[in-house]
This record gives sequence, C-alpha cells and structure tokens, in this order.
Amino acid sequence: MIVTIHQPEHLPWLGFFDKVRQADMFVMLDHVQFRKNYYQNRNRIRSADGAIWMTVPVLTKGHSSQAINQILINNQGSPRWRGKCWTSLVQCYRNAPYWSSYGAEFERLYQKTWARLVELNEAVIRFLLDALSIKTRIIKSSEVNTEGNRGDLVLNICRQVGADVYLSGVSGKEYLSYEKFAAAGIQLRFQQFHHPIYRQLYEPFIPCLSVIDLLFNYGPASMNVLRGIGVPTMQHVFE
Repeated sequence: MIVTIHQPEHLPWLGFFDKVRQADMFVMLDHVQFRKNYYQNRNRIRSADGAIWMTVPVLTKGHSSQAINQILINNQGSPRWRGKCWTSLVQCYRNAPYWSSYGAEFERLYQKTWARLVELNEAVIRFLLDALSIKTRIIKSSEVNTEGNRGDLVLNICRQVGADVYLSGVSGKEYLSYEKFAAAGIQLRFQQFHHPIYRQLYEPFIPCLSVIDLLFNYGPASMNVLRGIGVPTMQHVFE
C-alpha cells in the first residue's frame, strides 16, 4: 500500500494532487501546528494582471501553537471574505472553457458559513479530488494515534496505517531517514513532479497556481494534463 501525507491546504496546487493520485491512501495531516502566511489558508489563482492570492482570514493572534484542525476562520473580523473569494473567482474564470461545469460548486462552498479552516479545506479538497477522478482513500492524522516530530511522525503514521511504501515530496529528503524506514520495512519514495505547461486564459504562462486554474481551463482532460500527457512539461522537479 502506497501512503502519502500532506497538510490540508486551501485550493492546493497541481503537485499536491499529483502526489495524492499516486497513492492508495492520503493522510490529511491536520493535527500539526498551523503555519502562518503559508498555503494552509491561501493560494494563488490567475488574473488578467498575473497571479493573485485567494485568502481565508483566520484567528491566530495569541494562538501561535494551535494545530491546523483548531484554527478558526475570522468570520467576525472579516465578514466579507467569502464574497471576496467568490468575486475573485468570477472575475478570473467566468470566461474559462469549463466555468459552467464547476463554478456553481465553488459558489456553494463560498456561500456556506464555515467555523474551522480545516472543514472548508477538506470540503474543497474532496470536491477537487472528485472532479479530477482521483479515488484515493482519505484519513486524518488526528484520527490516528501517533506521536513524534517531522520524520519520526511521518514514520509512525506509516506504521500505524500499514504502509508498504511512503511517497514523499522532494523536501522530505531533508528530514526523512532511509535507515529508519528500511528498519520498519517501509520503502521510501520521492515524488518526481514536472510541472505541465498548459493553456491559460492569459499570457505568459504562470506555474504553481491552484489546481482550479487547470480545472477551469481543461475540465475532464485535467488529469491527463496533470500527468504531462499531451502537453510539454518543465524540466526541473518541483517540490
């Protein structure tokens, strides 16, 4: 069984879904510390003027050590955030070939009142996995009784869920131990993601956007593009 692990980001990029599609099980790493000003509450989409951020405001003041699954959305301090996100999507993608196929679902997601960031992110990720026809099983790290930091935490999760292979992002080479994984009888692999160069609404091409940029432009063909089928790819390996 191939297992991969990743934090539940907001509107994740293509590399996130490339990794999940190769796994039998995706462990949503929701019980580790929230990383402020990173991709857990924001991501980039393509506008006529370049890449812009889609951001979900969260409450972090005085809660710097909170886990991802404890982070609350700042609905009181920023009550218009849902409308702003939806408006940004409309402005950026209403002329995209597959806007009519997916726009309504994003409108529903951003109309709903969410209390916790992880609830919104999980709903978005599950919708995107379904839209991409990725059937990987999903569990949450908070549902697995594990402890440890960084590499040891990853290894303990893999042991707990019965992994034969752990598929890591390239950055895992910095903190994962081949020796420890081998001793546990788990093969360690690293993702080799070559970013596809695909048709966007505007020029020039910008990589590393949210996967929704691909989805609105290619619809059902998005999975082939994600795998680099029928399109050129960038030479270097993305983390």
